[in-house]
Amino acid sequence: MIRSPLMTVMTDAVMKAARSLKRDYGEVENLQVSRKGPGDFVTAADRKAETILREALEKARPGYGFVMEEQGVIEGSDKSHRWFIDPLDGTTNFLHGIPQFCISVGLERDGTMVAGVIYDPVKDELFIAERGAGAFLNNRRMRVAARQSLADAVIACGIPTIGRGSHPRFLKELGMVMGACAGVRRLGSAALDLAYVACGRQDGYWERDVQTYDIAAGIIIVREAGGFVSNADGGSDPFAAKSVACGNEQIHRQLLDIVKAANR
Repeated sequence: MIRSPLMTVMTDAVMKAARSLKRDYGEVENLQVSRKGPGDFVTAADRKAETILREALEKARPGYGFVMEEQGVIEGSDKSHRWFIDPLDGTTNFLHGIPQFCISVGLERDGTMVAGVIYDPVKDELFIAERGAGAFLNNRRMRVAARQSLADAVIACGIPTIGRGSHPRFLKELGMVMGACAGVRRLGSAALDLAYVACGRQDGYWERDVQTYDIAAGIIIVREAGGFVSNADGGSDPFAAKSVACGNEQIHRQLLDIVKAANR
């Protein structure tokens, strides 16, 4: 388990926000719910958790910038560091009482992700990684799965919702992937999909039209677990492309080949 001062700061902030989120999840039917776009719900719980995270991280690391789901981009006096915060990844699951959501916090230093924390408060699972120190689930070191063939692999995906992404493009990609792998899963949380690849529960994952705060923590966690991460077309910058694909070296390459073939 990583016990650096940075990881202590990050996990303490996440656990504080998680207490608030768990209380609200227990009363999900009473939450004040607004709509900020088709298929994209914002809850009082979401905003409250983000405020808790921001205040805790600001206190511990004054001057760092923020990229947040609800409050947007906040420039810091320290131009080398930025926090990427998704206080509730899997909001639709949360609102429907589906116990598959998480808090995701990543830290970028000079354009490189250097630390990530993903916490699933329902299952009490803490996924963490710091550059060069490995990745851990609670107190156990994580490694990506060792399967070498896509035919044996379970692959996760994200599905475009109302008004988002290209549905025809996704259906072409899904059709190709379904015909090449052992099974496809859609769990409803990009951060947890990345975490599940890191710990070997899923062999690979791809999704388009994702936000930086959805995938920031997961990118470093997968890489520190021995995995490979790119955008969905094989490029090196998931943030710029707003897409992601990952897996171990073999599965990642095979998945990219299939996705590329679907777009020819």
